[in-house]
Amino acid sequence: MKAIVVTGFGGTENLKYKDVEMPVIADNEVLIRVVKTSVNFADIKSRYGQKGATLPFIPGLDATGFIEKIGSKVSGLEEGQRVIAFPKNGSYAEYVVASDQLVFTIPDELDFKTAAACPIVSFLSYRLLKNIAAIQKGETVLVHSAAGGVGTTAIQVAKILGAAKVIGTVGSRDKIRLAEECGADFVICYEEEDFAPIVNEITNGQGVDIVLDSISGAVTENSFNCLAPYGRLVHFGNSSGHVGTIKTVDLHASCRNVLGFSLGTTRKLRPHLLKETAEEVFPLIVNNQLNIKVGHEYKLEEAAEAHNLMENRLSIGKIILNVDPNF
Repeated sequence: MKAIVVTGFGGTENLKYKDVEMPVIADNEVLIRVVKTSVNFADIKSRYGQKGATLPFIPGLDATGFIEKIGSKVSGLEEGQRVIAFPKNGSYAEYVVASDQLVFTIPDELDFKTAAACPIVSFLSYRLLKNIAAIQKGETVLVHSAAGGVGTTAIQVAKILGAAKVIGTVGSRDKIRLAEECGADFVICYEEEDFAPIVNEITNGQGVDIVLDSISGAVTENSFNCLAPYGRLVHFGNSSGHVGTIKTVDLHASCRNVLGFSLGTTRKLRPHLLKETAEEVFPLIVNNQLNIKVGHEYKLEEAAEAHNLMENRLSIGKIILNVDPNF
């Protein structure tokens, strides 16, 4: 089968489109013929050797396609079903293997393009807001990287779950419109303006109740300058590559909280939680309450171009890799 293989840590020249052996499933696993997969920032970090991967490896976190074969101990799944999966050894490939706990059948109304775009961004956004931040109706939410795959989804999920006001930050002005189209009430370009005082002005000096932060570094630190008493800062990534410093003095007296979440850790240690999330998220997509934004599509062999686009922060919405040209 064909796959994209990372043969060395570093730039996109290390992404090779080549033949690899077909994966073999264990008793509790499922073999999936991939139709589409998506590009996530974690794939880029893995390519640079920042996620603990061992060379050579196939990148990618999620895939959608058809069940080709099921293990002898798998129940509740059948060959031929359309599914979303989080595979164990990368998704930039024509076939992948996944634990049966990380395979989710998708509704007939959900097309493969939307299905491929949704697993990371919709599952993550929903858990961040509903389960980690415990959003309450009427609260105000600040979403950093608001024009990205997670950002565009999180804006919508926040509104679905009752947020009164959603403020987004983006790295360039040409991304403002997309965040607004997704429902952001205000969008700030943090490369041109200090977002904290603007957020405080928007909220009449109260600050926001929830901050979703995947950037880290100075953005994390500055977020405390506009986080309300009893507010929750949810940290779920560090795309800036910098470490932010959180001071204990910023926490106890103000009753503010810093919460961490990793979808990867949850997949490994508590996969059953994602079954619950899937059951709540899929109806939102099918009923058009949640619109997953797809900004770019590439062929599997064009993965390097897709990585360059994301790495240079030129992407908007999700990036899809089309593995099977028939869909």
